[in-house]
Amino acid sequence: MKKAIEVKNLIKRYKKAKTNAVDDISFSVSEGEFFSFLGPNGAGKTTTISILTTTLAKTSGTVTIGGHDLDKESSTVRQNIGVIFQAPSLDRNLTAEENIRFHAVLYGLYTFRPSYALMPNSYKKRVQELAKILSIEKDLNKPIKNLSGGMKRKLEIVRSLMHHPKVLFLDEPTSGLDPISRKNLWEYLQDVRKKEKITMFLTTHYLDEAEGADHIAIINNGKIVTYGTPDYIKKDLVENYLLVDAKDRVRLKKELSAKKIKYSEDKYVKIPLVKTNAHHLLRNIDTELLYLKTHTPSLEEAYVDIIEEALEEGAV
Repeated sequence: MKKAIEVKNLIKRYKKAKTNAVDDISFSVSEGEFFSFLGPNGAGKTTTISILTTTLAKTSGTVTIGGHDLDKESSTVRQNIGVIFQAPSLDRNLTAEENIRFHAVLYGLYTFRPSYALMPNSYKKRVQELAKILSIEKDLNKPIKNLSGGMKRKLEIVRSLMHHPKVLFLDEPTSGLDPISRKNLWEYLQDVRKKEKITMFLTTHYLDEAEGADHIAIINNGKIVTYGTPDYIKKDLVENYLLVDAKDRVRLKKELSAKKIKYSEDKYVKIPLVKTNAHHLLRNIDTELLYLKTHTPSLEEAYVDIIEEALEEGAV
């Protein structure tokens, strides 16, 4: 599969800094992939995405976006990417459509025309096509200052997709949105991704948003500390277990010991799920249970474990 993003031995050291902000990292993202890049504040996440979006110069290493070298073809790279920044970048004095139009003009897609009516049909078709996907057709003529946070985010998506980018960089795209707006925005983003066949590169502090990624890289202290699918990261680092209890706990523990089922005891009896599943394990327990809870690893738990382990090792 072709690579939409390929990073090799990327290093960034700021002037007067004693250590590298980004320290010899390598990774790749396939075309059409949903990729999440995670890390705590100061880990090198923002520096990396700034380099990939051509807003910050690297110290060394190679980066290609859509097959184009970041150093030699920076202009072409910019034409092939869309960016939704963490901080809103809309002009509040303009309408929604005017923000889109000026963006399209700056990208060289069209020559400037003072009104929507005077723009070419190809522009109007593209605007309406994207506005329909994101359900903001009725809001195109409204001033930015009258739009909600969720609507502004949708508008930024429309604006970033006008030039048919191959890669869409999403830097904390739902920051500041309420839970319902977050959910709705992600539904629209996934819809856009499928219809536009776009590679998505996400940075976020909402780890549930990264659960649906094809692959995840976690960076800490400038280095990538783990990489893989969400399931791999969770299974590799976080324990899956059952919490159970019975009216006759003594009998339950004797049965578990007799059947060589490992357990530990605290408020409840904890049974690790190693090379087995909850259904199979429960079928082997005859003691009547009064309490049962399955603990399924979350990406957030894995993430916390990774960062805490790095801290313990003195990586930060």
